[in-house]
Amino acid sequence: MSLNAIMSTATSGMMAAQTGLRVTSDNIANVNTSGYVRKTVSQSNLLSNGMGVGVSIDAIKRATDRFLQSASLNASSDGSRASVVSDTLNSAQQLFGDPSGDTSFFSTLDDIYSAFSAAQDDPSSSLLRTQALTRVDDFLSESSRITSSLSKLGKDADARISGDIDRVNDLLDQINGLNTDITRAKVAGADATGAENVQSGLVDELSKLMNVQITPRTLGGIYVRSTEGLPLAGDGAAKLTYQTSPTATGYLTVQLANGSVQPTPLNISSGEIKGLMDVRNVELVSLSDQLGEFTSRAAEEINRASNAASSVPAPTTLNGRDTGLDAQAAITGFTGKTTIALTDSGGVIQRRIDIDFDAGTMTVNGAAGPAFTPADFMTQLNTAMGGSGAVGFSGGALSITGNGGLGVAIQDDATTPATKAGKGFSHYFGLNDIIRTNGYSPYETGLTAADPNGFTSGAMTIRLTDVEGGRIRDITVAPPLGGTMQDMLDALNSRASGTGLYGQFSLNSKGQISFASNSTTPVTMSIQADTTERGVGGPSASQLFGIGPAERSTRGEKFYVNTAMDQNPKLLPFAKLDLTQVVGGAAALAIGDGRGALALAKAGETTTAFSAAGDASAVTMTVNRYASDFSGAVARKAATAASRKDAAEAVSSEVDSQRQSEEGVNLDEELINLTTYQQAFNASARLIQATKDMFDVLVGIMR
Repeated sequence: MSLNAIMSTATSGMMAAQTGLRVTSDNIANVNTSGYVRKTVSQSNLLSNGMGVGVSIDAIKRATDRFLQSASLNASSDGSRASVVSDTLNSAQQLFGDPSGDTSFFSTLDDIYSAFSAAQDDPSSSLLRTQALTRVDDFLSESSRITSSLSKLGKDADARISGDIDRVNDLLDQINGLNTDITRAKVAGADATGAENVQSGLVDELSKLMNVQITPRTLGGIYVRSTEGLPLAGDGAAKLTYQTSPTATGYLTVQLANGSVQPTPLNISSGEIKGLMDVRNVELVSLSDQLGEFTSRAAEEINRASNAASSVPAPTTLNGRDTGLDAQAAITGFTGKTTIALTDSGGVIQRRIDIDFDAGTMTVNGAAGPAFTPADFMTQLNTAMGGSGAVGFSGGALSITGNGGLGVAIQDDATTPATKAGKGFSHYFGLNDIIRTNGYSPYETGLTAADPNGFTSGAMTIRLTDVEGGRIRDITVAPPLGGTMQDMLDALNSRASGTGLYGQFSLNSKGQISFASNSTTPVTMSIQADTTERGVGGPSASQLFGIGPAERSTRGEKFYVNTAMDQNPKLLPFAKLDLTQVVGGAAALAIGDGRGALALAKAGETTTAFSAAGDASAVTMTVNRYASDFSGAVARKAATAASRKDAAEAVSSEVDSQRQSEEGVNLDEELINLTTYQQAFNASARLIQATKDMFDVLVGIMR
């Protein structure tokens, strides 16, 4: 071997040792640097004619493990999702208060029943009446506060999603840009690990926001893809958009960098963004829906008792709630019998009208009165009043007024009570409600499939989403003008222009519309827009029937105490009308009668049918039992989310520990490397010195 060959071999060894020392020095210097990945030197032998002629530095690499990195990214995404859900549900649970305490939301309902029970002993007490109304107001105010706070949590999630999407787009741009720097360094044979470390840190941050797939590029850098394989970064950065709506389910789209014009739906299954979308689209809406159902049914049972009773003296005017229907539709479907009594200030009946809905007849003061149909009911009832009172129907609401200071009291027949949609005559129209609402909950209209749908204009845009929250499609349906409810259902369920391929709308016996998925993969429905109108100035279809989570999840803040009773507690219906008393005979309403107050106190023990709401299925039970189950469900939901968060964080911590063990700097190992490279450097230096000495000897011989 020539001296030049020996010198070249020694020089390559010295340079390789220098590179190794520099790499080792970098590792030691960055032992505590967050995100730093240990570097290693990849080298190979130089051969000539089968003989070793030195060593070559092939590359300086990061000590990464693709499988550990993938596991770490997935665990980080799962942990972020679980953390967001847990933190939000914990905040939601705190809104309801400690169910075992005296100040929780559910205890305020117990306070109502206690207040009515106390008033039963002294029904004429103004103080007890005022206290009862205050307890009702407290319960409704708490329901409104919680509903509003849950809505705010949803809006906060919306804002965070938008902020996270902006950050994702920023990260994708940076990750894509670093690919160019890494490729340039690798082609030039330079150290690209600095840029790779920065890129790895960006990927780690990205994985906390959304789960992605990472694969290496041939010339250096990485490809970032969604779980479905959509290219997000690598050869151009994609742009994500959060498509949000105040009434419909929000979803993600992505504008790919391949020049496609139309945005592509993007589904993610983990990460902070997914957790925020879960709580915004599902969890908070579910809690709000069940809260609305609970408040609605509790109010319904209180109103059921109040409409079966009367104040003493009876109020001169009973103003009902907005049913959302016209007069004929509101009367159609009633069965059984009811009595309207006009009483004087002493509670003596001055005029009595017995209505038989099955026979379509009225009896006035025991004598045959006018016959009626749903179309002329209001007219015939005014005739039966005979100038002693007046009946009106406006804006979907029935009103009955006694003339000349006469009061109005209503009592359904004890044997065959008037009923529609499970409610008595006064209850259905809300004539003597203690609790009023600005909405239409519980959305039991009493309409049947054969009844006219009554919608005169507009259309409803329905959004269908899959189990992961991805948008399937938006479908616009217009209720057939002049058609029946069945015609409306047929339009909604059409396979060609409705939701028939994904689910079915149905109308139950109480006139309530619900949607059920008919796919093996669950499909959820929300309302993106609704311009329908029942009659002139009437409610939309989603408002009247409670279609879509936006309408149902806000109803908990629409209840309030009847303004007339709030201003005059004497109007509280604590007495019962005694129909055994004849016209002009003894008092049918007696001061001191507390039977109505007793019924109000027992309203929580009345068995009622709760509709499916949130995670809860349709059940039949007492209001008190439902309150207990609902309270437990809120606590269990928060506890389950916390447990999942702890499990996900434990997995993430373990995987990160293993990854750190593989990628992190070990000082003991680096000390060994440092000694090895130092010795290799010295050996190469001695070889050079030996070559120099040999050269000097040869030169000396030649002299």
